[in-house]
Amino acid sequence: MRLCVGIAVLAAGLVAAPPFSYAQGADIGKQEYLSKCASCHGKDAKGDGPVAASLKQKVTDLTVLAKNSGGVFPFARVYDVIDGREAVAAHGPRDMPVWGDEYSVEGASVSAGTATSPDLNSYARGRIVALIGYIYTPQAK
Repeated sequence: MRLCVGIAVLAAGLVAAPPFSYAQGADIGKQEYLSKCASCHGKDAKGDGPVAASLKQKVTDLTVLAKNSGGVFPFARVYDVIDGREAVAAHGPRDMPVWGDEYSVEGASVSAGTATSPDLNSYARGRIVALIGYIYTPQAK
């Protein structure tokens, strides 16, 4: 059931995400990961990014999320952590980083000056879902 819900949310987010300035065929999830996550979680998502050693808490190895959740990828929890709804001690205070808020600001700046303003929540959801799709791919078996 959870997997079905996760897939439905993933599909809805991808449909709702406006294409904006990304080239056709670009891996948005990978771009989001490399620009927003790799400094701590590492290029290979194992928790060994260049900033990881300077943090007080060990950075999560994102490749074992499913393994550590009984073999089921914890889509809803990952979404909530990225969006900022679930507190993560290593991320510090709620304002650092709350990617849901960051994506909303980004969506507003991308849409500035256009005839129609996109639904900023859809923009944020689309970016988060693309990022989760990328994080899902290297899961350990």
